[in-house]
Amino acid sequence: MSARAAHATRTRRRGGLVPYLFLAPAMILFALFMVVPIGYTVHLSLHRTKVSGLGLGKGARKEVFVGLDNYVAAVGDGELWAGWLRVLGYGALVLVVMLGLALLFALMLDTARVRLARFARIAIFLPFAVPGVAAGLMWGFLYLPSLSPFHELFGADLLSRTTVVYSMANIAVWGGTGFNMLVLYTNLRAVPQSLYEAARIDGASELQIALRVKIPILAPAIILTTVFSVIATVQVFTEPSTLRPLSNTISSTWSPLMKVYRDAFVTGDLYSAAATAIVIAGVSLVLSFGFLRVVRDRAFGEAQA
Repeated sequence: MSARAAHATRTRRRGGLVPYLFLAPAMILFALFMVVPIGYTVHLSLHRTKVSGLGLGKGARKEVFVGLDNYVAAVGDGELWAGWLRVLGYGALVLVVMLGLALLFALMLDTARVRLARFARIAIFLPFAVPGVAAGLMWGFLYLPSLSPFHELFGADLLSRTTVVYSMANIAVWGGTGFNMLVLYTNLRAVPQSLYEAARIDGASELQIALRVKIPILAPAIILTTVFSVIATVQVFTEPSTLRPLSNTISSTWSPLMKVYRDAFVTGDLYSAAATAIVIAGVSLVLSFGFLRVVRDRAFGEAQA
């Protein structure tokens, strides 16, 4: 091999390392803050502590491998399944209302005759910028019978057992609609206006354009926001935890993540909490991938097998 060829080979090798050097910081951070915590959680979920010794005194605690025992206990826990049922009803309400409003606002803001569009976009998006705990406290005090202006209006306790799920759903809808609206609206603004003009020339009304042109174009974005919303709903924690001190109808295991918090930080059972957290993550993945599989021809332009 000539000296020139050897130099060219070394140059190509060095050039091949450049992308990895740029990726290295992100890969290191991903390993430190994602891979390592997830790995440690899996490790905890497969172990428990047992007291060793002859039974005299407290004895020494030793971590032992128990396999899938923690997962079996988590899957068979009635409190966890009751939490799933509550979250299922809560999620059905939140997803329909939140995504429906987001789509409606995006379509309205994209019309040619809309006024004060910039102000409306900011006003609708602004609740998303409010931290979840602050939003929960703000709405929680508005729900209190002694302070609430809605108590007399609706003639009902908004933190009672029958209405508290609607109160929590209202907080989620209020905070999440703006983000989903912005995603949908941004996708609409990327569509060439000539497409709408052609539809108008063919005699289509604004309603027909919205239903037959804009919504089909938005299908991938609607699917994306739905997947994100499903994951967020399954992992609901902030709303019930914030309202719990204000209402005795919300238990410490109202949602699956609240049960994880109770097991880990109240009862001190990190091993059961880790197994339950893995189960929740698995359910989130199954729901997300199952939904994507059903609609993947719309989302990615692929035909189902």
